[in-house]
Order: sequence, then structure tokens, then C-alpha cells
Amino acid sequence: MKITVKLILALVFVTTLVVSIFAYLQMESERDRLRNELDIRASILAESLQESVQELLHLKSPVKLQRLVNRFGTKDRLSGVVVFDSLGKQLESVNTNITTLPDSITHILESITQSEGRFDIVKLGGKTMHIYSTPLFLDNKAIGALLILHDASYIDTRIQNIWRNNFFRLLVQTLMIILTTVIVFRFTIAGPITQVVKWMKNIRTGKTNLQMSLPRGDILKPLADEAALLAKSLSIARSKAEEEARLRLQTESIWTSERLKEYIRQEINDKNLIVVSNREPYMHIKHGSNIECIVPAGGLVTALDPVLKACGGVWIAQGSGDADQEIVDANGKLLVPPEEPAYSLRRVFISKEEEEGYYFGFSNEGIWPLCHITHTRPEFRLEDWIDYQSVNQKFADAVLDEIKDQKEPLVLIQDYHFALLPLLIKSKRPDAHVALFWHIPWPNPEVFGICPWKQEILLGLLGADVIGFHIQFHCNNFLQTSNRFLESKINWEQFTVERRGGTTLVKPFPISIAFKNHSISETEVLQQNDSSREVVYKKIGFKVKYIGVGVDRIDYTKGIVERFRAVERFFEKYPEYIGQFTFVELGAPSRTHIKRYHDLIAEVEEMVDKIKWRFQIKDWQPIIFLKAHHNHEQINLFYKAADLCMVTSLHDGMNLVAKEFVVARNDEDGVLILSQFAGASIELQDALIVNPYDVEEMTNSIYVSLTMAPKEKKERMQNMRNLIRERNVYRWAANLITALSRIRIQNKVEENV
Repeated sequence: MKITVKLILALVFVTTLVVSIFAYLQMESERDRLRNELDIRASILAESLQESVQELLHLKSPVKLQRLVNRFGTKDRLSGVVVFDSLGKQLESVNTNITTLPDSITHILESITQSEGRFDIVKLGGKTMHIYSTPLFLDNKAIGALLILHDASYIDTRIQNIWRNNFFRLLVQTLMIILTTVIVFRFTIAGPITQVVKWMKNIRTGKTNLQMSLPRGDILKPLADEAALLAKSLSIARSKAEEEARLRLQTESIWTSERLKEYIRQEINDKNLIVVSNREPYMHIKHGSNIECIVPAGGLVTALDPVLKACGGVWIAQGSGDADQEIVDANGKLLVPPEEPAYSLRRVFISKEEEEGYYFGFSNEGIWPLCHITHTRPEFRLEDWIDYQSVNQKFADAVLDEIKDQKEPLVLIQDYHFALLPLLIKSKRPDAHVALFWHIPWPNPEVFGICPWKQEILLGLLGADVIGFHIQFHCNNFLQTSNRFLESKINWEQFTVERRGGTTLVKPFPISIAFKNHSISETEVLQQNDSSREVVYKKIGFKVKYIGVGVDRIDYTKGIVERFRAVERFFEKYPEYIGQFTFVELGAPSRTHIKRYHDLIAEVEEMVDKIKWRFQIKDWQPIIFLKAHHNHEQINLFYKAADLCMVTSLHDGMNLVAKEFVVARNDEDGVLILSQFAGASIELQDALIVNPYDVEEMTNSIYVSLTMAPKEKKERMQNMRNLIRERNVYRWAANLITALSRIRIQNKVEENV
């Protein structure tokens, strides 16, 4: 039996049962009400007759008694009035319909004997009658009785009408229920399911793309979510297979996740890759009574998550979500991503005091401004240094526990938060393959010499077999720093540091991102970008001809204030764009309780207010500042809708926002304005390279972007996309892991020789 029929039968049964019960209760209530009305009417009539009848009986005046009875016998629904003597003999009556009064003598005698009125419903002459008898007294002695008869057949008629009305009501309700059930089931369950099935079939046969609105009701949400994931996986797999086939035909060597996975399997013999970072790739936070999994913003997560998805392993990171501890097992581990687990995440939990000293203190008030030449003075405090050492030891313990059963494990450490970690690991496990990738710039020796613990940091870093930077310039600075402050041998031909029998390779590994190259038509690309622009219009509250976008953590190294000055100068210099161009800044608050960052937010907001005050007109704003943590899907909408993207870092390691913007532009449109002090500028030469300290140059670059010929835009974007497609994150990971695994083998060969 179809589920629709089952549902209808169940609803009809329940409706019939409920209507029947309420109809019965209504019938009984109505019957009692009507009978009570007759009781009251009969008693009132009897009281009005009683005194007169008693007097006429005493006077023995039958003529007057007859006249009195006749006068009251014409009342509504009154069928008769009868007077009896004390023996129950009928004296006078008005009764046109009832010829006999069976059992009335008994009823009268009971009334006289008990000296009280009596009500009853009886059948007389085939009719339902209401009778009321009341005794007649004279000097407190019963001298007779008065009998009032009313026609009560209308009560039966009323009860029958109630049943009839409820039957018709039940019939109408049943028909409405059937109709409503069929419609609701058709449009909210059967229809969407059919839609999903058809969509999945088209995905399977390659007749459509992933961009389709799926049903999102409470009932169908799990099905829709799983269908979307399944379809996405199928589409990605097909796209990757097509890409691999195309590459084989073209004899190209572009790295993909499948190629990286196979390469690592052969290179490191199926060993797990251990990645260590401060920021975790997936964070669990409480959202009301629910726990939500989010992906924190940041280039490191963008770069490394695809690598771990491709080759598996363990990612060790600080647990920073307020619900992180509720999700992990006894060892602080869980599988991620939640929707399609590919690797393990191990969380290390530290106290608020340790986080204050290690992260906000030494890492971000000390090393961060020290390495970024942005004229912010670094702060070094002994208590912060102690916390930094303590947390590095905690992470070392976690790594050592994770690799205790592995032979020659591979450990890839990320960034300036763990400068001491390589030496802590190697001192316990000299067989471990350890690499550290430094995501931020490395300053020259004079600047680094400011740090009170410069030698300890250098010794910790040189515990690694490989140290990677984004560009060669930073590698040179590191080698010069090591040569200045440590007794070591610098091999400038091999770019290695030799100290006490150990060798560390220092090499540039320009980091990148995954290039999603799904095959969709040009028409579909334009439809997607038009849809993105409509969403952006809705977000900012108005439509505008040109849109510029910036995406940053709110950090003084990102040149946000300088960028806004260029936007302000643009409207001064080119007033014809007032009302036509709007710049949107997506700013994620970061390290807000550090005074420099707190002051920066206030400075940025003040700058936005100033520009709005100067140039804002009705239904248009020159600049929009969206201060919030935006996910990748939201950011991509702005990337696709923008005519230009500004990346104006004052000093940066790579800055993956530039590459994210290029990858998002599958329409091969838009212009990238890129700071010469960002590492990405070395690779992305087809961007408009600017000096962020030169407001006039940035202002002119905005104008050039908006007036650039479509053909030139397309050529520039194509060149940058081709470069990122080839130099993607999988190639970065393969190069870094290759250097890490092979340098140890080389050292062993040298030792054996």
C-alpha cells in the first residue's frame, strides 16, 4: 500500500473518531440543555396556575376552572394542562392531542404523596412528552394535583440534526484532509524527492552541474544534505578523472590530490603525515543548545586542509572552540571533516594564562611585529617567554605520543608559534623527519637581533631537517641571521646550515591553494556570477555598477587603512565614480584584546565613517565595512561579484587572498591589485603591483582596473589562473615532503660513506 493511502486512512480514522466523540458530547449537552429549559418552563407555568386552581377547587367552581385551564392551555409547545383531585381523578383538562394519560395516576399520586413536583420524559400517543406534576394544597392539606404536558419531540429532532450536521462536517473534513494530504505530500515530500532523484541522475550522467536549489525542509534536510555531498563527491571525482585524462593526453604534470596521495604513498611508504599548527582546521562552537562545526578563517587552513584530505594523517592543533572538548575522545582526537572524514585532528588544550603569554604575548606581540616591518614595536616579556616554552613542550609531548609506534615519522610544523618544537622533538626522536614552514617574513639580522632570546629560537629552528620560507629573500635573511648569532657553517651553494654534526636545508617553498577546476559551460559561469552579484547587492543594501573587495584579518600588517585612504583619494580624483563604485571590506576581527589591534579596529571604523560622511549620497555608500568572521562560501560570492580585489599588505609572507580571488574568477574577469611587499607578487606578475605606502599609485590602480579593456583583463586573469593551476598546494606539499624525506636519506648515505 502506498504511503499516501496509509497516511490518508490514518488521518480519516482519527478524524472520524474525534468527530464522533465530540458529536456525542455535544448531543448529550444539548439534550440536557433543552430538557432543563422544559423543566423551568413547566415549573414557572405551574407556579402561575397553582394558586388560582387551588382557590377554584376549594370553591368547587368547575366552570371557572375550565375557563382558567383553557386560557393557559394555548402556550407554546404546551400540549395539555390537567387538574386532578386528591384521589387522582381527572377534573378538568385542556389536551387536544393526548387522549390517554397512561401511568399519569401513579405519577400524580407520587407527587401528592411526596408533596413535591416531579419531572419526567415519557411516550404518549406516539410522541415524546415532557410532564410535570405538582401537588395543590389548601391549609397545608393536599387537595389535588396539577399536571403540565409539553411536546418534547423537538428535542429528538434537534439531536438528529446534530448527528446529521456532524456527519456532513465529517464528510467535508475528510475530503479536505484527503485533498490537503495529497497536495502537501506531493509538493513537500514526493515532489522534492523526485527532484533530488532526477538531479542526482543528471549528475551521474553528466547532464547538469551542482548549482541547483535543493529542498531544505526539516524532514528532508538530512536527505538533501547527504544527496548534495554525494553529488558533489561524484562530480569532483568525474572532474578529477577528466582532468587526469586531459593531462595525460597533453603530457602535462599538474599536481592533483590523487597524484599527491599516490606520490606520498610511494615516497614515504604509507607513513602518516603529522602536521602541527596553532590554528585548528575545524572548530566546534556552541550555537544555542546545538554544537556547530566551523572552518576558521586563515591561509594556513586553506592551504593544508586539502593536503591532509588527499594523503591522510594527523593534524595536531590547539583546541580553541568552546565546544571542542565535548567532541573529542579520551586522547583529544576526532575524525574530520565531519561530513566525509579523511584524517584525524588531535587537539591540545592550554590554559587561558598560557594562551595569554604564548599566543597573544610572545607570538603576536613579540615575534609577529619583529618579523613584519610595519613600524610596530615588538614587546618581549620574560613571563611570555616562559609560557611560550611551556606550550611548545606540551605540543612536543603530543607529537611524541602520536609517533611513538612509528619508525622515521614525518612531522611538518607550521609557523612562528613553534620555533622551539623541532629541537624538542629531535632531542627525543633523532630518527624523525622534521620540517618547519615559516609562513611569515624573516627579518634581516639587525632587526632579529632585537629579540632577547634570539639564540634559543635559532637553535630550536635548526633542530629541523628542513626550514621553508615563501621566497628566497627570507631564506637569505635567515641564513645571514644564523651566521651572525650562532657558531655555524653556512653553505651558500646548497643553502644549508651545518652545526654540531647536524644539517638543516633552508629553501623557498611558495605556498599556494587548491585549484578547483570543475568543467562547466561559459553560460553556467555567467549565471553563477550574476547570482553572486545579486546576493552581494542584497548584503550591502543597494545596487552599484562597480564593486571592489578586500578580504583580511583586521591586522596592521594588511594595509587596510592605507587602502581606505586610496579609496578616499579615488573619489576625490575621479568624482564621476561617486554613486557608481563601492568598496567592500570583509574584515575578520583578530587578537582584539591586544591594544594595537583594538586601536586598529577603532582607526579603521573611524576611516570608514569619514569616507561615508564625505561622499555618501541617497541609496549609495562609497565604502562598506563588514566586520565579522565570514566563511569561504560567503567570501567567494564577493570574489565572483567584484570588479577588482585589493591586497595591499605592508609586509607579508605570501597572502593567499590574492590567489583565492584568482581561483574564484572562473569567468576570467576582474583585476587584482597586489602589494609589492606580499610574497604573492613574485608569482602573480599579471596583477597590478603597487606600493601600499604610495596612495596616489593605489588610487591610479583602482582607476586603471575599472577602465581596463575586457581583453586585457581576460589575458591577465588567464595567465594568473594557469600559474596557480600549475603551482598549486599539492605541488607545494610534494616539494616540501620530498625535501624532508630525502634529506635524511642523503645524510645517512654520507654517514655510511
